[in-house]
Amino acid sequence: MRRHTLKLAVITCTIAMMALSGCSAPEASTPAPQSTTEVESGPATEANTTASFVDNVLTLPEYTIKITETKKIGVGEPGNEYGEKPVIAFWYEVTNTSDELIDPSTSWIGTFTAYQDNDPNTVNELNVGMLPDPQFLDTQIQDIKPGGTVANAVAYELDDEITPVELSASDDLGMSEIGRATFTLS
Repeated sequence: MRRHTLKLAVITCTIAMMALSGCSAPEASTPAPQSTTEVESGPATEANTTASFVDNVLTLPEYTIKITETKKIGVGEPGNEYGEKPVIAFWYEVTNTSDELIDPSTSWIGTFTAYQDNDPNTVNELNVGMLPDPQFLDTQIQDIKPGGTVANAVAYELDDEITPVELSASDDLGMSEIGRATFTLS
C-alpha cells in the first residue's frame, strides 16, 4: 500500500511538471558545472543500507542517478525564459538497475528535495521550476528499459542568488535522508 501511495504522489508531481514544461522555449542552454561539497551520509538504517549519495551519484536498488551538470539560470535567460525567479538546473542520467520500467522525471522527483537555508525560522524547500532544457520535452517521462540509461534535466526556483542549494536524497519521499550535497550559486 505504501509503495502504491508513493507512486501516486510521484505521478501527480510528474504530471504537474509536464504541464509546466510545455511553456519552455525551444533553445537549449549550455550548462556549466557548479561547486559541490562532500556528501554527508546519515546513519545507516534498514531502509537505506543499499542506498548511497556520494560524489553526485545516487545509488538505489532500482536505479542510479548521476548528476552530470548544474547551472544557475537567471530570469529570461535560455532555459528560464518564462520563469519569474532565477533557477538552479540539474542535468542528470538515470540508469535502470531493476526489472521494472522507470522514467527519469519520476525517479528524480521521488528521491531529491532541494533547500535554500535562508530563513532563520523555517525550512525553505524550493519549488520545482519549468524544464530547463527543451531537448528533454518528449523524453522526460519515457520508460527506461532494464539496464538502459536516459538523460534529463530539472530546475528549482531560487529564493535568492547567494545562499547555496542543499540537495537531499531519500528513497522514501524525504522521510529518511540517504545523503546531501551542497551547490554554490557563484
